[in-house]
Formats: sequence, structure tokens, C-alpha cells
Amino acid sequence: MIPLVLTTSLGGCLKNAKKKVAFRVDASGQIGTGHLMRCLTLAEGLADRDVTSRFVCRHLPESLRILIEKKSHELVQLESSKGQALVDELAHSHWLGVSQAEDARATLHALADTQWNWLIVDHYGLDARWESLLRQTAKNILVIDDIADRCHDCDVLLDQNLYAEMESRYTGKVSPRCQLLLGPRYALLREEFRQQRQQVGLRSGRAKRVLIFFGGVDLDNYTARAIAALANIGRQDLSVDVVIGAQHPHRSEINVACRTHGFRCHVQTTRMAELMASSEVAIGAGGSASWERCCLGLPTITVSLAANQFDIATALAHAGASLFLGNQEVATQENIQDALLGLFANPQRIGEMSEKAFLLVDGVGLSRVVDGVLCAE
Repeated sequence: MIPLVLTTSLGGCLKNAKKKVAFRVDASGQIGTGHLMRCLTLAEGLADRDVTSRFVCRHLPESLRILIEKKSHELVQLESSKGQALVDELAHSHWLGVSQAEDARATLHALADTQWNWLIVDHYGLDARWESLLRQTAKNILVIDDIADRCHDCDVLLDQNLYAEMESRYTGKVSPRCQLLLGPRYALLREEFRQQRQQVGLRSGRAKRVLIFFGGVDLDNYTARAIAALANIGRQDLSVDVVIGAQHPHRSEINVACRTHGFRCHVQTTRMAELMASSEVAIGAGGSASWERCCLGLPTITVSLAANQFDIATALAHAGASLFLGNQEVATQENIQDALLGLFANPQRIGEMSEKAFLLVDGVGLSRVVDGVLCAE
């Protein structure tokens, strides 16, 4: 059973006033792109309801800056610290690059031209101290979190992931009045995933198409290990799609490997839902892409590439929706290859994983969160 918590009704909608929402989120080689991409998904859902969004970011690769502006969202880029960053005790405070107080001052300045209906914060380096300072510029604050390692001053907290004992993860870390949106029921997936879900079928029979995606950055290049594992299997009937971000540090190497083995390489693709829907098995990280794969019933060999992915990947494996290899230390080419051979030899298990993944995520989470933002005021 999937644990879900929505403590109370989110209230009545304001239908007439045009709303303005600000996002505070970063992306970098260290942070990855998942935080920004899920915020972009939420901003797109809000834009469909005539809501204006502004992104405030300190660390941002050029390709992602272009992406935000291409989608017609406002963007303010904060200056990076020129000296030694003042950090606090948060495990991810170094992600911020400056002290929380300095970041709060800069963000207040970036948002000073208007009053914001919502401030949406998706950053492991920020906590209740920063959020309290930003109360003066926003009527409401929504925090997106999935590590539950710090306190928050927010009106709504969204954690779209699946965990054991989810209901108690944020006890004592948020106000009793805070609305909790917990579990894959609130997974922030783009509209194309919901559309593809209506057409895709559960996987069955011999797997012939494999998708490799380890996130937009993949600093340690697990993509190359998966490519080598598939190439070494030697199945001539396999069709392989490899997806990487534009800022992948080993982009040239991966392109060469894909050409060598006859695999297709997709860089910063806009066709992810289509590629997932047409695949029978995936190999990837245990981050936010997990919910995209589940929505389309795609069985996955999962690797945890960060501490916050381990519990997610474990819960998915326990639910029967994926095969979890473990963390980085065990994600060798040999282990990936063995896992692939095991799945290829057991089409029944592929079918079972597909069905269980499909049941976890219905693809309507974005609408639920957008409704919450528009109706809670």
C-alpha cells in the first residue's frame, strides 16, 4: 500500500486575480539537474493556468538558462560568491555557495519588484531560517524536499517520493498547520507522460529495446558502464537508446561509444516520455526519473548515485517495480551485465515489474499540486 498524506483540504480557489510564483532552485554538476527540471515542470503546469513564474538561481549551466528562457519564464541569476562561502551545519550547505543570510538578501532583492503569491523552494542548502526571512516577499511558501534532514517554515511541503514510514518523516520539522503532499500521487511529471500512459501497454515477452539514462549530469559516467555492458552481451536484436544532458562531462566519449555499437544517443532530448514508452527495460539512477518510468510501466535496473536516492530505490525494489543493484560501489559493468542477462532470461519478471511500476504512479500528480497552489490562499 502506498502511504499518502494530505492533512486537510487546501481551501477555496481565487479565480480572478492573476498569480505570480517565484522559484528558488539551483542546478550544477554537483547538484545535478533534477531539482530544476521538476520545478520547470511545475512552472509549466502553472503557466497553463495563466500563472507567471520567475526563477531565481545562483548556479546554472548555460544550456539550462537557455531552456528556462525558451519556455518564457523570467530568470534572475544571482552572483556567485567571490570568497570563501560561509556555511552552516546543513549537510548540503556547500551547494549554496554563500551563507543562507547572504542568499536570502540576494533573493529578496531579486523579488523586490512585486508581491508573490507563492515562493517555491527546492534546495537542500536552505532551511527554515532562510524561509522565514523570505516571508516578507511571499504570501505562501511551498518547499519541495525528499531528504527530511532539516526544519522548514512553509505552508505546504511536497515530497513526491516513496518511503517506508513516510507519514512520520517530517514530524517536528514543519508546523502542524503545514499541508503535507506526500508520495508518488504528487509526482511532478510533464503532460506528455500522462498522455503516453494512456497509450502504452504493460511489457511482456522478449525485451528488445533498452533505455539508458543516469540523469542530466552523471559525473562518474555510469552511462558508459551501461553501454559497455549492453555491448558485451552481444545481442544483435537489441535496440538501445542512450539519453544524456547537454552538460554531461563525457558527452564526446559517449557519442563515440554509441556510434561504435550502433546505439542511438539523445542529447537534452524533449522526447523522454516517448523513449520510455517505447522501451521494455531501462537502466538508470534512482532519482526523480523513477516516477517517469513508473508512470509508463517501464521495468528498471536501478543504481543509487546519491545518498537521497538509496531509500527511494529500495522502496521501489520492495514494491517489485525495479531491480535495485545498490549504490555506486556495486554498479560495475559486470554487475549491470549480469542484471540485464537475468531480466532478459525471465520475461515473466519483466511483465510483473511493469505492472507493479504502472500501479505506483498515475501521471496526474502535477495537476494535483497545481490545484493546491491555485486553491490554497
